[in-house]
Amino acid sequence: MKKRLGQKTFIYVLIVSFLLTMNGFPGAIAQAKEIALPIGEMVSKGEVKFEARDKVWKNVDPSHFPIFQGVKIKTEKGTSLFALADNCQIEVGQNSLLSFDPKNRLHLFQGSIDFRIPATAAMEFKVGALLVLPSRSPQASKSPLVVLPKIEEAIGSILIHSNGAVTVKSAKGSLSILSEDRVVLTALSPGDTVILPSVTVKTPSRFIVAQAGETAREGEDKDKEKKSRDTTWYWVGGSVLAAAIAAGIIIGLSQKHGHKEECWPICP
Repeated sequence: MKKRLGQKTFIYVLIVSFLLTMNGFPGAIAQAKEIALPIGEMVSKGEVKFEARDKVWKNVDPSHFPIFQGVKIKTEKGTSLFALADNCQIEVGQNSLLSFDPKNRLHLFQGSIDFRIPATAAMEFKVGALLVLPSRSPQASKSPLVVLPKIEEAIGSILIHSNGAVTVKSAKGSLSILSEDRVVLTALSPGDTVILPSVTVKTPSRFIVAQAGETAREGEDKDKEKKSRDTTWYWVGGSVLAAAIAAGIIIGLSQKHGHKEECWPICP
């Protein structure tokens, strides 16, 4: 009897343990999916830090530091070299601040970078309201009805000046500079350099257009104001004209009446 009771108890314990394990297994899978994998590695020289949490900065390991999306990195009196999983290489200058956004985008807040983007990578750089990325020029294919993009390596640099202006240089390959709406603002051929003013960097192009033109409400207000001025001058002019006519009539009558009084004594 005791032997059977022990066997049943053991079976119950196994069942309960199995159920508990199965209940925790999906959570473990979900937690594993939430763990982000590094997108590359960084080696640095000098003072380089990363943001461990909000406004809390810690020194990086200069020999090896994994790069994760969303983590901000700043170089003070130091430099860094990034080697990404897609074979992109980015060298960061001193006094720079940047982070990697999702979808292969590096957000440069200040400082300078030199980059090499292989033909197979889809990297782009965000600076203020602008995007800098390799140009994909069309090329002919074997089929006359199909046009394929020409893919080539891109080498260049981006520098943010102290006044907010940005210099973009293309050493190899072609680069395109786009607005946030992905409208092409300018294109650089190999060896070209362009300096973008701070107003263009900070302000999206659609806001510049809106400020340059007159809005419909402003036009309506000006039309109402013009009509009001015209109506006012109309009534003022009419009043002046009426007063002038009345004054002329009174003067004429008074002159006529005075003439009769002078002639009255000599009339028979």
